[in-house]
Order: sequence, then structure tokens, then C-alpha cells
Amino acid sequence: MRVADQKPIEDIKKMLRDKRKVLAIGCGTCVAVCFAGGKREVGVLSSAVRMATELEGEPVQIDETVVQRQCEQEFIEHLGDPLDESDAILSLGCGVGVQTLAEHYPSTRVLPALNTKFMGGPPEQGVWVERCQGCGNCVLEYTGGICPISQCAKQLMNGPCGGTDEGGRCEVDPDTPCAWFKIWERMDALEIQDELMQIQPPKDWSTS
Repeated sequence: MRVADQKPIEDIKKMLRDKRKVLAIGCGTCVAVCFAGGKREVGVLSSAVRMATELEGEPVQIDETVVQRQCEQEFIEHLGDPLDESDAILSLGCGVGVQTLAEHYPSTRVLPALNTKFMGGPPEQGVWVERCQGCGNCVLEYTGGICPISQCAKQLMNGPCGGTDEGGRCEVDPDTPCAWFKIWERMDALEIQDELMQIQPPKDWSTS
């Protein structure tokens, strides 16, 4: 899933300068799960913007709605009528959702309320960890299902850098486990560590 954070309120106010009526659109999938763009977050952000702009004497009217997926055209087609009356759309979706709205409604300004950070998952409730960078050339088949691109600080493709400590911690950040230490342990547990002896060619980044 895609993980995102809300932009600072000051950045959002700058984007909405000279706008008088805005439609804030949340997304009910990824960014709702990571508490950045679901129904609750749309309501809280809209209220904050209303109060801030009213205090500055330039009130912005913000209508609110949430679609199940901003990244798919069929989920946003029904938004036609309210968009005709709006100066802009404030999207609380990932970067894909923002672009999908912009393509579908080319005559309406679409503004991002979130910063899309990475694709990841929650190892525990409320904690999000990067697991994929969408490089388009997956290498998980020979690394035991652990991605060296997203989990290795140096994105090394043929083993650890040599700076890993005895406990399997990264030299860049001692709080981060070495990706290749984890890969070796996984492959060893599967009894397929011999596959790691194969030298891999330089990564094709053209697919990224």
C-alpha cells in the first residue's frame, strides 16, 4: 500500500490562495489506512483550513467527500456536478490519485494535500515501513523475498557492504537491520543460500 503524510497547513493555505470554493476529496483505501486521507482526516483538515482562512479575513468554503479509490476512473466519475462549482480540488490521495483526478477533470485545478512517501506495510499497528520502491524490475526471487533496494541503505545488489556489525546492523544507521544480513538468514533458513553465490548483473534502472 502507498503511505503518505499530510502537508503542513501553511503549505496548503498557500496552495489555496485566491481560491474561494474548494472540494476536498479523500481516498478510502491506502491513505485512509495510514490515517492521512480518509473521511476523518478530510473533516479535520477542512475544518483547520476554514478556521485559519477565516481568521486571516479570506475565508475559503470547503466541501468534503471521499471516494473509495482516487486512482481509478470509475470511482471518481460521479463527482462531476460539484466540481463544476469549485475553484479547485484539494486531493487527500496519493500522487497517483492526484494525477488521476487531474486527467479526469482537466479544466479544474487539482492540488495535493498529502506527500506520498513510499509503498510499504505495517509491521505493527500505526507503524509503517518501506518495503517497495516500484522499480519495475523485481529481484525478490533471488533475495528470499527481502528487497535490497528498499531495505539496504546503499541499495547494494550483490551482498553487504562490509560495514555491518556483528549483530547485523547497518553502518549507516545502527537502529536499522542490515538488509543483506536478513537476506542471508532467510535464505539459510530455506536452505537455498547457495543461490546467493550467483553474481547478479547491474540493475536495469530504466524500468524505475
